[in-house]
Amino acid sequence: MFTQLMPMLRKRGLLLTISLVDGDTLRATVLPQKASETDDKSTTTPLAITGTAEELDRDLPQQLIEYVGAHLQLQSTLASAKADMDAAAKAAREEARKKMTKPTILTKGSVPETSPKPEPEPSLFAHSDQTQAEPTQPGSAA
Repeated sequence: MFTQLMPMLRKRGLLLTISLVDGDTLRATVLPQKASETDDKSTTTPLAITGTAEELDRDLPQQLIEYVGAHLQLQSTLASAKADMDAAAKAAREEARKKMTKPTILTKGSVPETSPKPEPEPSLFAHSDQTQAEPTQPGSAA
């Protein structure tokens, strides 16, 4: 049983409790301890197995192998995901820093782009207003 727990023990402490539940039924619980304060809660999920002493003697070692393997895989996946997120965040910060420090250089004769002013809509009365606004000269033919 302890051989199966060794890979996990190398990473963190374990709390092992065995208690009598009812009659000849026992419960064995393996509770991983936090390796650090930043440790993810999922890496401290306990394993509890209930059975008779004979069942635990027979089945507990295989259950521990599966539990330790799943635990180590989870720990590796979490570390990999954290590293990926840290790298992405660093790249985003660098990109933002580049955009903030890049000066805008205008060369001589260059004009910043401006949007063209919209032309006014033609008025139905624009032509008649112009003819009335222009006074006719006496003696000139209209």
